[in-house]
Amino acid sequence: MFFKSLIGRIVILSLLLFTVAIGSVTLFHIRREHTHLTNSSLRTAELMISVIDRAIASSMGLGNSSDVQSILEMVGSDPRLAGVRIFHPNGRILKSSEPDEIGRRVDPHSLAIFLHGNQHDIYRGPTGEEVLGVVKSIYTEARCTPCHGSGRRVIGVINLDLSMAEMEDQMLETSQLFGASMLVMVLLLTGGVSLIFQRFVRQPLQNMSDKMSLVEDGDLTAKMEPQHEDEVGRLMLSFNSMVDRLRLANDELQQCHYQQMERVDRLASVGEMSAGIAHEIKNPLAAIGGAITVLADDFAEEDPRREVVGKVLEQIARLDKAATDLLFFGRPGKPAFDFVDTNELLNKTMFFVTQHPEARNVHQSKEFTRNLPPVWVDEKQLQQVFFNIIINAIQAMKDGGTLLLQTELFEEGGRENVRVLIGDSGPGISSENLKRVFTPFFTTKTQGTGLGLAICRQLMEQQGGAIDVNSRVGEGTRVIIKLPVNKEKLLAMSEGK
Repeated sequence: MFFKSLIGRIVILSLLLFTVAIGSVTLFHIRREHTHLTNSSLRTAELMISVIDRAIASSMGLGNSSDVQSILEMVGSDPRLAGVRIFHPNGRILKSSEPDEIGRRVDPHSLAIFLHGNQHDIYRGPTGEEVLGVVKSIYTEARCTPCHGSGRRVIGVINLDLSMAEMEDQMLETSQLFGASMLVMVLLLTGGVSLIFQRFVRQPLQNMSDKMSLVEDGDLTAKMEPQHEDEVGRLMLSFNSMVDRLRLANDELQQCHYQQMERVDRLASVGEMSAGIAHEIKNPLAAIGGAITVLADDFAEEDPRREVVGKVLEQIARLDKAATDLLFFGRPGKPAFDFVDTNELLNKTMFFVTQHPEARNVHQSKEFTRNLPPVWVDEKQLQQVFFNIIINAIQAMKDGGTLLLQTELFEEGGRENVRVLIGDSGPGISSENLKRVFTPFFTTKTQGTGLGLAICRQLMEQQGGAIDVNSRVGEGTRVIIKLPVNKEKLLAMSEGK
């Protein structure tokens, strides 16, 4: 759980970062110290071998060759030295601080230093400790002619082995000191970073999380008090602003919901009342219409009163349609579902539409997708929806135009649907009126109840479909109808057959 928290990840990353950074610096200083100690040991060895060389040259110049052995034994008594010797260029030891070595072969490492032309090298001695081997060639001089002959040549090699054990102990102590210092620094820095993040990040974030939980539970009065003017403080101020906006939005939503509920209640009452009134009006209208029709038969064809009676019958038919719409809107019938071929139903509907006088100047453009699966709807109710929308489209094109009918299959939410598009090339609908086209009793026509599209939406919701209207002024109107394809029902009926 610790590794999944923010403070845990910060502690781990800080620990790794500080370890790498401080460890790199520590390693650099350890190597630098090692180089410094090695150079210091080399200077000491070179100084000692230079002193030995002068002492030997002085003794040999005076002819006291026996003093050379004494000088080597005296210098070799220094505990820092692993040995001092003089060997012939062929590798045989001539003089040594340890008399037992005289006459033996010099160590291969020391001989290799001389043969390779080097002056010093570090290697592991017989005891396993590091040894700094230094060599210095002894050349003949003028005063050496009586004993060694003329000509300048190497007559011997001084070899000094300086033990590096003291330096190794010092390096170990230094490494331990640097390592302990690095560990303390890493722990202090990591702990400091952890405390800083705990104080200035984790606690404020935890406070914000607690306040968010309160807001999630519905408490929109939760507030935060920023203690510092930093990023976290500005985040807290943004949180307070967000909560204030949420509270205002919630108040507006509740007020709007209350208004909508009042409106729905009023519409329900109006619907019930309208259905009752429509039912009471239809019967007298039918009787009046029948009586006037009988009276019309008594007038001759050329009688001007016959035209008046015809106008009266037209108004009675208009009142009857309005009453029928009110009755259907208030008490819609239950759909009788069945499988319906969308393209065939549209063609059947267009047959009746073409009989309408206003459809004479309208050009039809059909773009039907073949082999559409049948939709699971009420055929009569869907035909009523098609008829109402197509008539509206034709009436919008008073001076003629193009009526577009399209069908296609599409998938939405993992289910297949049939989309029907009915479009016109009329003047279009303004954005203000477009928001209200499905509102009951809203109409821009001089004659109409304003219930046509409201009834269409009601019918489509009963079918499990949807209807939408898109329009722009001067670009015409597009009505999109989505119809469900019930594959499960179709498969079950096919298996039943």
